Amino acid sequence: MRRVLVIAAGLLVVVLGGSNLVVWLGGRGVTHDTRDVPRAQAALVLGAQVMPNGAPSSMLSDRITAAAELYEAGRVDKLLLSGDHGRRTYDEVGTMKRILLARGIPAEDIFTDHAGFDTWDSAQRARRVFDVESAVVVTQRFHMARALWDARRAGLRVTGYAADKRDYGRVMPRLQVREAAARVKAIGDTVTGADPHFLGPVIPITGDGRTSWG
Repeated sequence: MRRVLVIAAGLLVVVLGGSNLVVWLGGRGVTHDTRDVPRAQAALVLGAQVMPNGAPSSMLSDRITAAAELYEAGRVDKLLLSGDHGRRTYDEVGTMKRILLARGIPAEDIFTDHAGFDTWDSAQRARRVFDVESAVVVTQRFHMARALWDARRAGLRVTGYAADKRDYGRVMPRLQVREAAARVKAIGDTVTGADPHFLGPVIPITGDGRTSWG
């Protein structure tokens, strides 16, 4: 029994370590300076936690700010907000849209993807539903390698814009452990060619973003 456990533990280490290395190597290309960001059709802004009172978490708030920075610097033409709106009472995308509109981003340049339930879904839907070809992925550095890996596997030409604007404190060790496991899933999604939870009619990113708000 002990030998079996040792072998199992060894295989787990190999799978976990190998997956993380592959995703990390395939997910490079990130900056925190808008001047270093190549022009792209859209910023793919990935969702994060919304608080019970409807306010964005610190990470989501920083992603919203980073997205606005890219748009205002002229690095992207559109913003594609992708997150979880699986329940009526929980809406990452609506929260992002509300704040960006209040900041003065034109409504027609804001696209919403309410079925971005995970990073793979967001990347696949960006390419297959919103017809995005080039994008700047907006998320924090701990998540960026997997986000870029998934986006490239979806057929997008991408660079990453890091939204880290503060110390996120005690939550980070837990998120980093979770991220290490999620990179194994990223490899699995690639190998199996997994479809997102939902697809739907094409809403070209070159059009009016308000057509996606429905």
